[in-house]
Amino acid sequence: MTTRARPEPDDPRDRLAGAIPKLRAFAISLARDVSKADDLVQETILKAWSNMDKFDPRTNLDAWLFTILRNTFYSSLRKTRREVQDTDGVHAAQLSEKPAHDSRLAFTDFQRAFDTLSPEHREVLILVGASGFSCEEAAGMMGVAIGTVKSRASRARKRLSEILHLKDGEDMFSGTDGATQAVVLRSTAAAF
Repeated sequence: MTTRARPEPDDPRDRLAGAIPKLRAFAISLARDVSKADDLVQETILKAWSNMDKFDPRTNLDAWLFTILRNTFYSSLRKTRREVQDTDGVHAAQLSEKPAHDSRLAFTDFQRAFDTLSPEHREVLILVGASGFSCEEAAGMMGVAIGTVKSRASRARKRLSEILHLKDGEDMFSGTDGATQAVVLRSTAAAF
């Protein structure tokens, strides 16, 4: 009978499952499609598992996983750059949505506005605004300078406010979840 070696008690592999909800939220924000996001998270976990020997336990596991997910997303984006889906809008025109209450409509407006942002701006808002990473951690994950993260976050929040026609301090999202509020309403100073 062959016995498998059990991982060390402080093995980072034991913490992978706990990171899945945050990874999934980040993947959805990047991929804009739940099934693609789930595939992206699965690929991220597989890559992390098989490359765990490259992880430094003295560093932030979530940041390492977010970096793997981000790099995987952009690699697949480069591969599929020439793909065009529903260019004439036939399928989109067939979609419909039942009427919803005010907070759902506000969230729908937010999603549409969020979708118009560049991938870099969506990414920084999710990392710094919704996921709670510091600018330093986000800069490490994104491979850019801290100032770039701060600038992108500020410009992205400003652009969202413009698209949504928000005035300074206006709270359009009182009925929405905390992540949405964090992305839009968190003051620039608090994020840094």
